[in-house]
Amino acid sequence: MRIYRGFDALPLFRHPAVTIGSFDGVHRGHRALVERLVAEALQLGGESLVLTFEPHPRITLGRAEGLQLLTTLDEKAALLAALGVDALVVIPFDRTFSALSGADFVERILLGKLGAETLVAGFNHRFGHDRCDCESAVAGRMKIVRVAACEVNGQRVSSTLIRKLLATGNRIEAERLAGHPLNLNE
Repeated sequence: MRIYRGFDALPLFRHPAVTIGSFDGVHRGHRALVERLVAEALQLGGESLVLTFEPHPRITLGRAEGLQLLTTLDEKAALLAALGVDALVVIPFDRTFSALSGADFVERILLGKLGAETLVAGFNHRFGHDRCDCESAVAGRMKIVRVAACEVNGQRVSSTLIRKLLATGNRIEAERLAGHPLNLNE
């Protein structure tokens, strides 16, 4: 997997299928999304691209109190590479980037910088500071593939739930939902 930091040195991607998110923990829900991304890219004869943020958006926005990250960027990259992702684009998440509207993000980044043809998005994914829904932000300019929420034994898998389980000492359940061991510095 190739890793790009920022948008300045990106190549021309071949029929790019893209997904976007923090992907902290690369848990079972993230894996479902990424597996669908890789399948879509293969079907197109294209490349699978994951866009992630560094630092985590909550840190930049001053809402990180109590936030325990589940993976480092290197761990996240290794987990994504193991799932067959072609490229990881690390977005430097700063105040300027956080001010982009959903429409600007689609126009300037997805279409302008990446040439995205397919967007694979979670059931509740939104773009930009204005939380624009994918369908209105993209407006027919690329294929959108929605991936349903991932549930394990009736629990919706999320990084937040995994963090809560860890905070209460339930590491076994947290790792079951993550789908892999968590290498936290405790």
